Amino acid sequence: MSRPLTVKEPTELLAFLFANLPEVKKTKVRNWLKYESILVNDRARTQFNHPLVPGDVVTIRSEKIVRTINTLPKSMKIHFEDQHLIVVDKPKNLLAIASEAEREKTAYVYLTDYVRGGNERSHERIFIVHRLDRETSGLMVFAKTGESKDLLQENWDQGEKHYLAVVEGGPPADEGTLESDLDEANPYKVYSVPKSETTRHAITHYKVLKRLTRMTLVELRLETGRRHQIRVQLAEIGCPIIGDEKYSARTDPAKRLGLHACFLKFRHPITNATMEFSSPLPPELAKLV
Repeated sequence: MSRPLTVKEPTELLAFLFANLPEVKKTKVRNWLKYESILVNDRARTQFNHPLVPGDVVTIRSEKIVRTINTLPKSMKIHFEDQHLIVVDKPKNLLAIASEAEREKTAYVYLTDYVRGGNERSHERIFIVHRLDRETSGLMVFAKTGESKDLLQENWDQGEKHYLAVVEGGPPADEGTLESDLDEANPYKVYSVPKSETTRHAITHYKVLKRLTRMTLVELRLETGRRHQIRVQLAEIGCPIIGDEKYSARTDPAKRLGLHACFLKFRHPITNATMEFSSPLPPELAKLV
């Protein structure tokens, strides 16, 4: 990356670049914007009139890194990145990490290539902090150092994790709490069973956002993070997530699982700053509700 440029007075991004990079052709600067080469406070910006305030830091990514970014799946959006972590929107039907059936096309592999800037000899790497099911879209956090991974995981339960789900039918009450004990012994399906020494207690808080004739949009906040927790508990109360045939759904109007990780709030593992991210309901789900 280039030497960081610190903003001294309010201005717009393109004007700032022209003023501070007089040796660079204006057409090249515009192309930098177009292809997400310009970062403002470590976040890519493409709008020429993006407002800048004193203290903002502007950097230009190298062409090699930009080429690597463009190899990411188009539906994978980077929300935030620094030297400690990276926050992305994982698209539907993409594994977080490799499985026996799929080794290459995973969020982990794509982001590893990204942080290495296309250099196969690079020692840069990422670390899994938490997981999303393959069929679920939405916000995921990856660490860029082992220290950040350990700190994020140690405090993960203290953060906030919200999901949006489009379900068949709807919960009986407009808000409430779902509690159950889950048997995760089967690698392909989780079951709600009587409590035992091998079960894991699961707690999910829900709120109905919109009721339709045959579907309901529900917001869910996780208090625990068990495998398939939301999917099992919603099915258990008679309103499985659309497209979730594994857990008794009968309809699939969006041709995908109707579950999206929409909100994350946690403490930065190194700076302790509050990190907060939102992701809207994908269009194919939003149009249903």
